[in-house]
Amino acid sequence: MRRLSLIAVALATLLASCMDSAPPPRPAPRPQPRPEPAPLPPAPPPPAAGSDWRDWPLTPGDWVYRQDGRGSIALFGIPGADAVLTLRCDLGARTIYLSRSGAGGASAATLRTSTTARTLALTPTGGTPPYLATAIGPRDPILEAMGFSRGRFVIEQAGYPTLVIPAWAEIERVTEDCRR
Repeated sequence: MRRLSLIAVALATLLASCMDSAPPPRPAPRPQPRPEPAPLPPAPPPPAAGSDWRDWPLTPGDWVYRQDGRGSIALFGIPGADAVLTLRCDLGARTIYLSRSGAGGASAATLRTSTTARTLALTPTGGTPPYLATAIGPRDPILEAMGFSRGRFVIEQAGYPTLVIPAWAEIERVTEDCRR
């Protein structure tokens, strides 16, 4: 047993002497700087709008449906930004208001669906942010045409960007809310 203790002490001493005489650790090599990535080529221009509006790219955004004390509202636009188009059911007036973002005087807008084209008179709402709006009766066939248009409908108005809006269920939800 004593012999094992002496061997253990000798090994520990030998190991300690090796540790003392070991060269200092080398510093870690510096990482090489990464080369700058090559700049991306400029994005190609958007394709020119063809003559058929049903092929035009959709206006960026999503529909959102809400209810409040006045009735219901469907808002279309980029989340976190002001809506570019709204449909509001005012239950007290039993009227649907179609509004698009924009300021200015009253002017005509053309609403196109896969089955209908109609000119609407839009007038300023006087709010902030500014919108141009028109009143539509809840049983007006233009609402069905918007809700059931083949994938999209378009609102064109001089002096404003053309809106190419997806025909989602929120349109029909607001319409049905005003018909009850």
